[in-house]
Amino acid sequence: MTFYVWGCPSAKMTNFSKCCLLRQVLRKALTFKFVSPGHCGLRHSFSTEEKNKLLKYLIAKIKLSGPITVAEYMKTVLTSPTSGYYMNRDVFGSKGDFITSPEISQMFGEMIGVWCVNEWSNLYAGQNIQVVELGPGRGTLSDDMLRFADIRDHVSLHLVEISPKLSQLQAERLTNKTTEATTAKMNNYGESINGETLGPYRQEISKYGQKVFWYRALEDVPSGLSFFIGHEFLDALPIHKFQKTEKGWCEVLVDVDDESDSSLRFVLSPGPTAASVSFLKVLENDDRCHIEVCPAAGQIVQEVSKRIQQHGGFALFADYGHSGEKGDTFRGFQKHELHDPLLEPGSADLTADVDFSYLKGCAKEVSVFGPITQQSFLMNMGIGVRLQMLLQKARQENWKTLLTGYDMLTNPEKMGQRFKFFAMIKPTSEDYVPAGFVMPEFLKSQR
Repeated sequence: MTFYVWGCPSAKMTNFSKCCLLRQVLRKALTFKFVSPGHCGLRHSFSTEEKNKLLKYLIAKIKLSGPITVAEYMKTVLTSPTSGYYMNRDVFGSKGDFITSPEISQMFGEMIGVWCVNEWSNLYAGQNIQVVELGPGRGTLSDDMLRFADIRDHVSLHLVEISPKLSQLQAERLTNKTTEATTAKMNNYGESINGETLGPYRQEISKYGQKVFWYRALEDVPSGLSFFIGHEFLDALPIHKFQKTEKGWCEVLVDVDDESDSSLRFVLSPGPTAASVSFLKVLENDDRCHIEVCPAAGQIVQEVSKRIQQHGGFALFADYGHSGEKGDTFRGFQKHELHDPLLEPGSADLTADVDFSYLKGCAKEVSVFGPITQQSFLMNMGIGVRLQMLLQKARQENWKTLLTGYDMLTNPEKMGQRFKFFAMIKPTSEDYVPAGFVMPEFLKSQR
């Protein structure tokens, strides 16, 4: 397996080989999307018949203008209007490529709802508030959150979703309406100028009575007191990958394989790039050979923190990630198994672990809490109590489903340790700590 430096075919890419050795071992252990693989540097060949439209487009683009960044590759593969992974299919659940916490158990969404109601009651009781979910999936999390009567009359729901297919699934779940009814409503809503819709492109009334709006970008959501929630959203945003070499830090790029005109490969830039100059910040004590930076996630956090500072509110992000110690996490998932990210682009999810230390640096003029593990957050929020309540009311044949879901969400060997929670609130005059982030050590110190 040989990896070339773009413009220097004889130089090999370092440190990818160890990742490749892990690939086969980790594939066998993989169950869900949260397992960390090693993937890098495998070549994949295709016959002319096997090349999909997206691959043909990428090859033509690269041949015309040269290797592209991993960020551009990710964005194209995931969100291309015609062939993008998320755009025209349901990718979630047992029949999809991965499963998320809200799909595993209603308790997850309920704990998020409890958190929202608690923060609203403590900081903004009685005021109307926007719930803004970024990347709502099937709408399961929002559906679970909206059931809380305490806040129901004060909430409007604003969903940031670019996928026509997923927005349709969300509308059906949130309204209990048929596909035909929600599609007709969408087609008659929204003002269009030069092909661009201003404001929401869809509006519905949820089955619980709240107004629901859909937008293609966070910038389109109206300003105001808001609760921002992003669950497994940041990990799908485009990243730039960098690798340390004898010449210094170079950017990892995607190129056409010169040994097979119908496949892609990773290459290294011959020197600094615009992205490495703009985004790569290496601390003196950072001994990593690979670093991934997600400017798009940083921009989201900056925009959210700006809105919180100006209009009040709070934000909660949940994703698998780290605090600046990991470097090579970019990978693909297909049918709940590892899938090389350069193979059949558009057919598999692409993802990378979230660097929460980077995001904390992007949060300006707000109070930041976390990251803490999903296990700690859910246990602090009382998921154990909620489980007992559900078990008491459920039929015995449903106990296994409840217990299995609880174990998957909280077990450190499953989702409990792998996923992290990160919150932002507008600074208060007191030493306020939001629910879920008050650790037992803190409680002991207050006695």
